[in-house]
Amino acid sequence: MDEIVKAAMAKWPNVPDCYGWLGLDARGHWYMRDDRTQAQGPFALLFGDEGPAAKGSMLRHDKLIEFIQRNYAADAQGRWFFQNGPQRVFVELEATPYIWRLPPDGQVVAHTGTPAGEVQACLIDEAGHLYLRTPLGLGRVHTADMAVAADRVEAGQWVPEPVRQIDLPAIGGFDPSPARGAPG
Repeated sequence: MDEIVKAAMAKWPNVPDCYGWLGLDARGHWYMRDDRTQAQGPFALLFGDEGPAAKGSMLRHDKLIEFIQRNYAADAQGRWFFQNGPQRVFVELEATPYIWRLPPDGQVVAHTGTPAGEVQACLIDEAGHLYLRTPLGLGRVHTADMAVAADRVEAGQWVPEPVRQIDLPAIGGFDPSPARGAPG
């Protein structure tokens, strides 16, 4: 976490948390969601939801994205957040807390740029999405990297086990929508 963020947290310890304003999609893109967008529907449809989803505006400012990604973490309840100075901005997840990229060097790297470590489990859901559990956490493989992932499966490096999408939050220990359980 940035030192300036830690200093702001110490200086202003009682800033209220923020819910529903930031989302992470299944391709590792960040979205801002203003009041109007939030009124149109949830960031992502989850397990049996009906109606429209409303992502909001995709962030394109590289420095802002880098700042968010350096200050991205989870609390004890598995709610992922961006620590924005003294304010904790909880993140709505379209898929998982991490979106994995598979560079040519054989590593698994999070959308944040953090190396994931050794793959501990490989999972495939009913829609064909591939997930990896690593020491960093559970994440979904980016769609652009599925050919590389298929090569690793065919080589026997990863053996996909079936999983239901609805079970992923429990397996990964994350809350896909902190806004749904937000106070008040």
